[in-house]
Amino acid sequence: MKHFLIMLSVTLGLFGCKTSEVLPTSVGEVDLERYAGLWYDVASFPARFQKNCFCTTATYTLTEKGTVEVYNTCRKGGAEGKESGIRGKAFAVNGSHNTKLKVQFFWPFRADYWIVKLDKDYQWAVVSTPGKNYLWILSRTPEMDETLFNSIVESLRVENYDTGLLLRTPQLCK
Repeated sequence: MKHFLIMLSVTLGLFGCKTSEVLPTSVGEVDLERYAGLWYDVASFPARFQKNCFCTTATYTLTEKGTVEVYNTCRKGGAEGKESGIRGKAFAVNGSHNTKLKVQFFWPFRADYWIVKLDKDYQWAVVSTPGKNYLWILSRTPEMDETLFNSIVESLRVENYDTGLLLRTPQLCK
């Protein structure tokens, strides 16, 4: 029972329970084969599990079972810090055309992962949760063009995201 309570506390702390007046809209459809691969975290809302992280990445790999393996990494404390990582899996939500996933790092808990913006060439993406309390701007490259970044942030602001919370993720790694 103690183990269950610890896991519940960790999960609620990771994924929050805050809700927003208007749910985010997801993109129309996601081709998971094109979405798979390495993504760099360009900016995100602060999250306890990413505290003091540099060089944060997410790698998505399709499995033979139709799920997506997730591997998140970062360097703790600085660009030369020790790499820390966590593996999980993601499951597409039926009827969402792969725009909404459930991500699981700790069994049996699953968290929402909604792809709310996606470049037509799959070069950048924005991921959120229904309550808009988590947000990640992802790119295929460690750095994003500043004009593009500002355009994405402005579109999020118009959609009632608290863009003042966004923190740029240092990607100065070798």
